[in-house]
Amino acid sequence: MEHDVDEVQVEGHRGIVLACRDTHLRAVVHPELAMLTSSLTHRGAELLGQRNGIAAYADHGSTMGIPLLHPWANRLGATRYSLGGIDVALDLGSDLLHFDDNGLPMHGLRLAGAGWLTGDPVAKESGASVSATLDFGATRELLAAFPFPHRITVSTTISAAALETRVAIEATGDLGVPLALGFHPYFAPPGVERAAWELETPVLRRADLDERGIPTGVDHAVAPVRGPLAEQTFDDLYTDLADPPIFSVSGGGRRIALEFREGYHVAQIYAPSHDAVIAFEPMTAPTNALQSGWMLRTVPPGGRVHTSFAVTIDG
Repeated sequence: MEHDVDEVQVEGHRGIVLACRDTHLRAVVHPELAMLTSSLTHRGAELLGQRNGIAAYADHGSTMGIPLLHPWANRLGATRYSLGGIDVALDLGSDLLHFDDNGLPMHGLRLAGAGWLTGDPVAKESGASVSATLDFGATRELLAAFPFPHRITVSTTISAAALETRVAIEATGDLGVPLALGFHPYFAPPGVERAAWELETPVLRRADLDERGIPTGVDHAVAPVRGPLAEQTFDDLYTDLADPPIFSVSGGGRRIALEFREGYHVAQIYAPSHDAVIAFEPMTAPTNALQSGWMLRTVPPGGRVHTSFAVTIDG
């Protein structure tokens, strides 16, 4: 396989292009913007929801493409949480926070421009890749919102017909690091109406949510979601997945599949009526886990964990 790396400017922000010539798969990744993947094209067709664009993501936290959600995915049920005897009160005036319509902290902290250190992009026979690292222990404002020192490294690789995103979390202090991160891939299959998108999912249990989208702590068995999206909408949390956990959306002669490869045990499916996108969100813990503790894991002091998911394209 022939792989290439290049550099572009998109809406005033540096992007690293990762490409596989043989499969005509191309991604644009922005290391300084929390490793946002803003574009994924196959044979020239864009597969990701562009929504409000890169500048809105960088300036306002408006998500698009495949953004990182860290140190919590989805939302918190309040602006305070307690873990391991540590009480945290989020600064409501902080530029790090983004809020939903109910005033709840949404999609983790805004980490674009937070001081990511970028490695040199690499192209070799096995793939093209780029990575970036952020040290939470070195930034006072980040520690005020999430006082658990750690380093997070995100690596993105194009290889044949796959885009893989890997995360490493290293606990660098005397405290364990709660693991509640996730990603929000917005897929938008081109060349076919939303209603005709065909879904396949591995979901086995769905969590009950309150009117704010916060889990009640109760979940129940469900049948896997399969078939045309039609007029359905989703904003649902799933707490158990079949093995292998592969989600897919097909349409226009192309199948986009997302596989949870390591570390992700929970998923949110998001498909609103007002936006022609669908998201299968890899999550290490349920929504609001920093408050509830539900299914929350911790990286021990000095420990290191890895997560990964991959997007594959057929057609």
